[in-house]
Amino acid sequence: MILETTIAGLLRQAVEAGVAAGAVAAVVSRDDTLALAAAGRQDGDGSAAMAPDTVFALASLTKPVVTLAALQLVEQQRLALDSPAAEFLGALTEPMVLEGMAPDGTPRLRPAKTPITLRHLLTHTAGYGYPEWSPGLAPALAALGLRRVPGNFDQVARTPLLFDPGSRWNYGISLDIAGLLVEAASRQSLERYLREHVLLPLGMESTGFTVPPAVHARQARVHRRDASGALKAIDWPAGQGQGFAGGGGGLCGSAPDYARLLRLLLSGGAIDGMRLLHEETVAAMGSNQVGELAVPGLVSGMPDLSCDADFFPGMEKKWGFGFLLNTEPGPNGRSAGSLCWGGITNVYCWVDPTAGLAGCLFAQQLPFADPGILSLFSGVEKATYAA
Repeated sequence: MILETTIAGLLRQAVEAGVAAGAVAAVVSRDDTLALAAAGRQDGDGSAAMAPDTVFALASLTKPVVTLAALQLVEQQRLALDSPAAEFLGALTEPMVLEGMAPDGTPRLRPAKTPITLRHLLTHTAGYGYPEWSPGLAPALAALGLRRVPGNFDQVARTPLLFDPGSRWNYGISLDIAGLLVEAASRQSLERYLREHVLLPLGMESTGFTVPPAVHARQARVHRRDASGALKAIDWPAGQGQGFAGGGGGLCGSAPDYARLLRLLLSGGAIDGMRLLHEETVAAMGSNQVGELAVPGLVSGMPDLSCDADFFPGMEKKWGFGFLLNTEPGPNGRSAGSLCWGGITNVYCWVDPTAGLAGCLFAQQLPFADPGILSLFSGVEKATYAA
């Protein structure tokens, strides 16, 4: 338990230094949990202590879960990676590409040259964006009367792309659209499909789009720094259910739950004698799926929501299915070809199939890529490889 003691000390030091109101970290191997530690409080203003089973807003760590669901349906030949997604979701029949704004404030749009496929959606090469990291998108969405994430099928059809599908990598709402494809192919709501085919089979019993009343006492609050720099709890719409398939975010869950998913990926798609994905499919998740395209860092246009984020500066980065891939060894011990990602509430994970190690660090605060939280994540990773 030396590793767990070390990580617990790192979390405690971060809380005492005001880096986070509270945090939970888990480290796993293919067969076991190597460390699970918590420190701080669920609400920095004084509510319950952070506990190993505290429930967090997972934000974009929802994306790997939905990616897994979509790939299950590909294995069953109910979805196809390279067929036009419009075959399953008519709202994608005539995607339009944004080419800027006219002087009168209306968006300049043209038809996309290629159809959107599920592969594009799972690799963030479909052309979609988020206003946080694609500032030119915000005025177009406002002019078109669209939300940041589409709220219905009509809005899906009218949401513009930033480039032709397959021509670039750009982080955006692709997994929200992929969630709709899961619904179309399975004829179930995304929430029900995930619960029946991913979450409950994996034993992720505290994870879902809706946090039941009995679990509310275990839910951490999201925080933001006030003018003095102190972390204060804010309202954050997580765990209240999704009126629309939120495949790009929306899940809430605990670190032990998410560690089960990480163990599944370390083990090639099977855990505790139960197989959820073929071994070849899991290998594809950790393989370059974007060819020669580059995965750049995220440059923030909304500093209250996100700092600039480049997890491996100066390194060529690729994207698999659901995860960023580092093409060289990482500075903290991570092997080349490992998988990782995070969510806007400062929740992060990595999976190192070569070393047989994976881990996650969950905090709850804005903005994303907080330097102190990333330093803590690095410390947890360093301790793991040094153990």
